[in-house]
Amino acid sequence: MDAVAQIGPSIRIKGEVTAQEPLTIAGQVEGTIEVNGHVLTVMPDARVHATVMAETIVIGGHMNGSLQAGTRIVVRETAMIDGDLSAPAISVADGATVSGRVETTARPAAALPLAS
Repeated sequence: MDAVAQIGPSIRIKGEVTAQEPLTIAGQVEGTIEVNGHVLTVMPDARVHATVMAETIVIGGHMNGSLQAGTRIVVRETAMIDGDLSAPAISVADGATVSGRVETTARPAAALPLAS
C-alpha cells in the first residue's frame, strides 16, 4: 500500500493516534502516537506534544515528548525537539535544536547481519 495517512495543517487532535500505515502530521497532536511498522513524518509547521512510537520517525517541526523508534530517528534542520529520543540510529541535521536525552539502542536481532 503506497497511501500515506495525513493530519493536515488545520487539524488539532488530543488523544491517542494509532496507524498501521505511514503517517504524516502537518497539524497539531497532543497525546500518544503509535505507527506500527511504518514511518511517522512530522512536517516543519507541525506541533506535536506526545509520546511517540514508530518504526522510523522523521521530524521537521516542533516536538515535545518521548520518541522511540524501532529503526531510526531523523531530525531535520527545521526541527525543534524538547524530549527524549531512543532508536538504534539517530541523525541530527545542522540547525536542528534538541533538548533532552539521546540514546542509541541495540538493533533488534533480526536486523543484525549474520556472521560469516
